[in-house]
Amino acid sequence: MSSPIRTQWTRLIRFVAAETAQVHLGQPVDPAIDVGLAAHKGQIITAHEVLGRALDPAARVSSTVLTVKHLLSPLAREEVGYARCLGLNYADHAAEANLPAPPFPVLFVKPPSALIGPGAPITIPRAAQPPKEHLPDYEVELVIVIGKPAKDVSEADALDYVLGYTGANDVSFRKHQMAVSQWGFSKGFDNTNPLGPCLVAAAAIPDPQALPLRCTLNGTVVQDGHTSQQIFTVRQTIAFLSQGTTLAPGSIILTGTPKGVGFVKHPPLFMRHGDEVRVWVGGGIGTLVNEVREAGVEGKARL
Repeated sequence: MSSPIRTQWTRLIRFVAAETAQVHLGQPVDPAIDVGLAAHKGQIITAHEVLGRALDPAARVSSTVLTVKHLLSPLAREEVGYARCLGLNYADHAAEANLPAPPFPVLFVKPPSALIGPGAPITIPRAAQPPKEHLPDYEVELVIVIGKPAKDVSEADALDYVLGYTGANDVSFRKHQMAVSQWGFSKGFDNTNPLGPCLVAAAAIPDPQALPLRCTLNGTVVQDGHTSQQIFTVRQTIAFLSQGTTLAPGSIILTGTPKGVGFVKHPPLFMRHGDEVRVWVGGGIGTLVNEVREAGVEGKARL
């Protein structure tokens, strides 16, 4: 029998502290603060230092209070190691794309070099320019973070292997995506996938199918969804992906996006230089705010 992962922290952030200029882990002093939104607004964020590693459930919340100078993604790239992603995993998204619901989870992977933190620029590489042709697209997603080795896990036990949950923007470049059957290249460019802003312990989100999630582009809500629309639930996803495969601690699973993506709109909606995109996930996860930059045109006005 497996047992759920229990942590001392409820919401974990990773940040550079004003007091030390070093990277620390912490738990926000204010349990209700949206750390991503607060960081974007330049508000003061304080956190109790967490001693230990993010992937170690024994990491201890200390009495030391530090001030956030720069908010980072809750997991470093080297801690993630392997990023799995589900495509077409929301019933409403499949419907808007006029595609049948897949009989099995549609899996693609991306390298950790794609991951960025709150406030970091989303880079449209030269290989995906001009935007009007390549259609850079936003995708708000709930992310599973695996906390202990999981292999051949049953649906009943699946949540026992979750360390916590965070959010992501699975930025996609549709021209490259639609050109081939494999999506890893089109969704894996360097510095394109915001992750965070905080990691919420699994115990604090007992039902991951009860979370709202939303994306706004330049202040306009473009996605307003709910994880109850997932075709394959978090339990089903972990059970399926762990068949004959060990999901190592730190592995992340992006669980798909709800309706409202840009490339199916008429005319298509796409991100371009100077845009601001925000993705928000409920349950205390909060908001990722990122600006879009086209490589080679930094400093120029929004086109």
